[in-house]
Amino acid sequence: MRVLIIEDDTFIALDLQAIVESQGHEVVGTYESIEEAQEHLEDGFDYALLDIDVVGGKTFGIAAELVKRRIPFAFVSASHPAEVPPGLRQASFIPKPFEERAILKSIAQASRPGVSFH
Repeated sequence: MRVLIIEDDTFIALDLQAIVESQGHEVVGTYESIEEAQEHLEDGFDYALLDIDVVGGKTFGIAAELVKRRIPFAFVSASHPAEVPPGLRQASFIPKPFEERAILKSIAQASRPGVSFH
């Protein structure tokens, strides 16, 4: 899988990248701001890991765009799941501090044939 990461803490972003790459997946980019991420939505990826609160605001607009494009994603955040707007609650929510297996499970579920994202 080609994975996009939006995370404004460099150490967490590096940790997520290491976890993703440890399973043979490719990280297409790690971005710390809404603006940076929006510039790279056309880069071609299969999955995204989104922190909710990043430089420039919340990633809900990006998440909504991913839903439109039918690209699966998970929120990886210290925010409360109730903060996620109702239209985005079908995405996985992985609370911080996260466990490696939760990240890998979310990617594995999205990579199964026949999995669709509505």
